[in-house]
Amino acid sequence: MSLNDFSSLRKEYSRHSLDETDVDLNPFAQFDLWFQQALNARLPEPNAMALGTATSDGKPSLRMVLLKGYDERGFVFFTNYEGRKSAELLQNGSAALLFYWTELERQVRIEGAVEKTSRRESEEYFQTRPLESKLGAWASRQSSVIAGRGVLEQKMADLRERYRDQEIPAPPSWGGFRVSPAVFEFWQGRANRLHDRIRYSLEGGVWTIERLSP
Repeated sequence: MSLNDFSSLRKEYSRHSLDETDVDLNPFAQFDLWFQQALNARLPEPNAMALGTATSDGKPSLRMVLLKGYDERGFVFFTNYEGRKSAELLQNGSAALLFYWTELERQVRIEGAVEKTSRRESEEYFQTRPLESKLGAWASRQSSVIAGRGVLEQKMADLRERYRDQEIPAPPSWGGFRVSPAVFEFWQGRANRLHDRIRYSLEGGVWTIERLSP
C-alpha cells in the first residue's frame, strides 16, 4: 500500500498576532477573552475540546468532549464514570485539553490535575440536559461491548416508558470532572510557520509568562 502524500496541503496564517506584553497576566482572563471571541465569531461548537488521558503505565488516549463550564477552579466536562476516559483519569489524576479554533487560527493547550465535581454540581447540570440526553446517560454503559445498536434502542424505549411523566435522576455512574490547570499555552498562527506561542506556568501560586519558539 503506497503512502498517501499530503505534502502540498498548506495554509498561511495571517489573521492575528500574540505578544507576551499584550496578554492578560491571568491566563483564565486570557482564555475568557479568546473564548468570547470564538463565541462572537459563531464558530461551530467552540466549546469542543480534545481530552488527552493516559493509563497509570503511560498509554495515552484522546477523544473530543464538550466544555460545560469554567472558572478559576478549572474546566468542567461531564461523562460516564465507568468509561475508559474516566478510568484513566481516576488512575492517573492528570489530563490535557486542547481547543482548536481553525477559523481564528488559534489553539489553547491546558494541562493539569483532575478531580470529580461534587455530586450536587453533576446533578444540577444533568437536569439542564434534553430529555433524550438524560435517557441516553442511563441507556449506555460507556465503552462496554454491545451486540448491536438495537440493544441501545431497546434500552431507550424501555427507559422512555419507565420515566414517562417523571423526573429523570442522574445515574450514580455519571458526573463531572474538573481539570485544574498548571499550564496554559496560547498559540496564534503566523506567517512562514513562525507562530506565536505564549505559555503560562503556575509556580508557587504565581503564573509565569514565557514566549516559546514555534
